[in-house]
Amino acid sequence: MTQRYFGPSDLDRIAQAVRQAERKTSGEIVPYFVEQSDGYEEAIWRGGGILGGLALVLIAAIHLFGETWHGVGPTEIGIILLGGTGLGMMLVRSSPLLRRLLAGNTLLEQRVAQRAAQAFIAEEVFNTRDRTGILLFVSFLEQKVLVVGDSGINRRVKQSEWEDVVARVVGGINSGRPADGLIDAILQCGVLLKRKGVRRRTDDRNELSNRLRVGGARHPRAGRKKK
Repeated sequence: MTQRYFGPSDLDRIAQAVRQAERKTSGEIVPYFVEQSDGYEEAIWRGGGILGGLALVLIAAIHLFGETWHGVGPTEIGIILLGGTGLGMMLVRSSPLLRRLLAGNTLLEQRVAQRAAQAFIAEEVFNTRDRTGILLFVSFLEQKVLVVGDSGINRRVKQSEWEDVVARVVGGINSGRPADGLIDAILQCGVLLKRKGVRRRTDDRNELSNRLRVGGARHPRAGRKKK
């Protein structure tokens, strides 16, 4: 799945961007990418219900405005209804745009937040000396990005101050350059953290891996090597 969005050179560039950003700050940036945060079965069933309902409306229109049923009996009605429902579900399942529209923004935000919280724990973003880990979570299908900071970050950086970082990732996704958008956002994280006083100590060491995490896969933490 990674190859669909990031080539080997992109992964190297992302890791290098994390190293470069962390030279400015004691913050530990953890980029994390998922193709989608949920399957949104609710949206798929809604799509089936909508097209199935339209099929019933079509049948009713034939009955009301036509002189005969044109050979449409109970069996045919059932086949049309099931066919419409199945087609609607297939269309939504294959279309990210339809899934987003039928899921609704509230559900999208909820599922992305849940998935980001799981990633924060799974990748041990909390496991730094000064609680300065930052999860940069990208959910592609939803086109949503969350920046989840640990307590040492949240004391200095308000959630609203991450908006520029988020916009850079979303801009990269929308323009078909997810790697470039993510790299731009990572570098901006370093600038923002330095400006907010999350400064690098002389004895700072690299506490979390610089690699991009993808999906649910968990990567080993990097050893405590110097940056």
